[in-house]
Amino acid sequence: MAEDEDETGFEEELDDGSGGVDVGHGRRKRLFSKELRCMMYGFGDDQNPYTESVDILEDLVIEFITEMTHKAMSIGRQGRVQVEDIVFLIRKDPRKFARVKDLLTMNEELKRARKAFDEANYGS
Repeated sequence: MAEDEDETGFEEELDDGSGGVDVGHGRRKRLFSKELRCMMYGFGDDQNPYTESVDILEDLVIEFITEMTHKAMSIGRQGRVQVEDIVFLIRKDPRKFARVKDLLTMNEELKRARKAFDEANYGS
């Protein structure tokens, strides 16, 4: 019985299109509110921005992530998201492409640095 209720709630969430995780009584668990508040402050907003502003931005972020994930799942290997699929989707947006390229390069550099650090400390 409890499983049926969970499944129904999940379907409503998908049909809703609003993105967030439903925690009951019309409220959703906010996944990125702390990070968005910090980003908003960094870009010149008040240190404590309006909750409504943060909620709208979070809805936009979740909608973007959801759309990109669905698109990435439909290309390449069906039902699976890979880095190459995301890169393919954003290839025509120079700013996003450059940022993703920088982040992927930095990730590789961090992996190499961690490996070198572990080898130096543990002698593997």
